[in-house]
Amino acid sequence: MVRFGFLSTYPPTLCRLASFTDGLRAALPGGAAGGVVRLVDSVDEPRPAGVVGELVPGSASGCRDAAMLLNRDDLAVIQHDYGIYHDDDLPRVLSMLSVPAVVVLHTVLASPTPHQHSSLNRVVNAAAAVVTISETARELLIAGYDVSPDRVHVIPHGAHTLGTVGTVTPHRNQQRQILTWGLFGPGMGVEWAIEAMAMLGDLRPTPRYVVAGETHPQVLARDGDRYRDSLVSLAEDLRVSDRVRFDLRYPCPASLRRLVARAEIVLLPYDSRDQVTSGVLVEAVASRTPVVATGFPHAVELLSGGAGVLVNHRDPVSIANAVRMVLSDRAMAARMAAAAGVAGTVGWTSVAGEYSRLAASLVRTAAAVVA
Repeated sequence: MVRFGFLSTYPPTLCRLASFTDGLRAALPGGAAGGVVRLVDSVDEPRPAGVVGELVPGSASGCRDAAMLLNRDDLAVIQHDYGIYHDDDLPRVLSMLSVPAVVVLHTVLASPTPHQHSSLNRVVNAAAAVVTISETARELLIAGYDVSPDRVHVIPHGAHTLGTVGTVTPHRNQQRQILTWGLFGPGMGVEWAIEAMAMLGDLRPTPRYVVAGETHPQVLARDGDRYRDSLVSLAEDLRVSDRVRFDLRYPCPASLRRLVARAEIVLLPYDSRDQVTSGVLVEAVASRTPVVATGFPHAVELLSGGAGVLVNHRDPVSIANAVRMVLSDRAMAARMAAAAGVAGTVGWTSVAGEYSRLAASLVRTAAAVVA
């Protein structure tokens, strides 16, 4: 059995990379989950369970120690996104690894800056394999970067909230709940959804919009709760405070399942036009809940089979029309729930199996080269 080491943010840090690594590591078969080198701004004590070391951005000695710790396992799984590493950290770690490295890309930009382009090129060239979470991201990577297609693998994001096809009944409760969850920050697009709610007051029963999550730690450090406070003020100004509820806790898998079970629509009103990975989207589709989302790349790809409705960016009227249509048309909602069953979303156990097969192949190849 191949033993996995990890380099990533990790709980209790709240971010999509931390959640991803936690989900993948927990789903690996017994004995396969090795240690985590946790990306942190400063070293905390005591260490969370499973964490064997820390990497503080910009620390040359930290990079050396991280590589040494990762070399204790058979393979390193390294999460990549912009803004979490110092410029030279990841290439430095990769250069000191004696075990194969799988780099998981959470962002692949269609129009990167020259610096972003060269930085990602250095990373993918040093990896034994690269994983993207969507076909769109793979296509962007192969077309725009110096990487051989046979080294790029698509493995979907795992999901906790797997539903069963045919068991979801539209209008599951009389509150007609619409749900958005995640980490708060500008670009989440919740303001457009709140404006849309003001256009849906004639529906009976009146839908309620639940927004669940905490302010993103980086946003909180920079701006405090300014964005979330602006949303509360907007709901008050539009006189929809009674129909918009803020749940200020970031949902754990169990609470997320409960939230989604009560929702008739999951709404993703994101501003981004470049997002090729969304764990929230995957969880929503996997739960068999109809989705209304702006047309960011991962949504275009995952909802193409009918599991959701795409709306215009920054367009409350478009959002309101889509929500009204799904809530008013039971047959459409049922078709969307059924379409989600064939949308390709999988549970974390299946995703871990795909990583295990890729890892075994890489380790065999590395052993053959040494022999």
